[in-house]
Amino acid sequence: MSKDVTIRRLVRRENHSSRAVPSIVVASLLMVASLWLALESVLWLLKDQPLLASPAEMFRWLIELPANTTPTALVASGAGLGILALVLFGLAFGRARRQRLTLGSQRAAVVVDHEVIAAAVSRKVRRPAGLAPGQVTTTVGGRSVRVQVRPTSGEPLVPAGIQATVDGELAAYALDRPVRSSVNILNEGAVGQ
Repeated sequence: MSKDVTIRRLVRRENHSSRAVPSIVVASLLMVASLWLALESVLWLLKDQPLLASPAEMFRWLIELPANTTPTALVASGAGLGILALVLFGLAFGRARRQRLTLGSQRAAVVVDHEVIAAAVSRKVRRPAGLAPGQVTTTVGGRSVRVQVRPTSGEPLVPAGIQATVDGELAAYALDRPVRSSVNILNEGAVGQ
């Protein structure tokens, strides 16, 4: 196996959450239910005592269920089963992408959390402008980076310079997918920073 394929596989594994746990839980529940129904059927065919209920009793209970249950309980149980089905559908077909980005590297697979990139971009913007740590806030999304700057009172900031700093920092990371950056400079300033 080539090194590139191995690195791509590692990056994908780190960027996507595993669906193994929900799959194992659902498969185990279905297996237990199937084994129980098979055992009840065998006991019924052998005319032996059932563990919980024979297939004939289960069929009779299922036929009589609408007559013996209030409509509210039927609607509530149907809604509960529908919600369970939606949750399982969401787990099966959801994106399952973690809050991480891949940095470009020739030697290794480098995967970084969004918070790390946000802190690095905030620090890079803060230092040349002489701002305190609380004056720059960065939020990293799936395909966007938003920087919010609160300037010191009486000291104007150049938005184009901050935007160039953010874009240069993101370009240095060589991210695996393109991200858009935006800079928002607030009108009210911080006093005495």
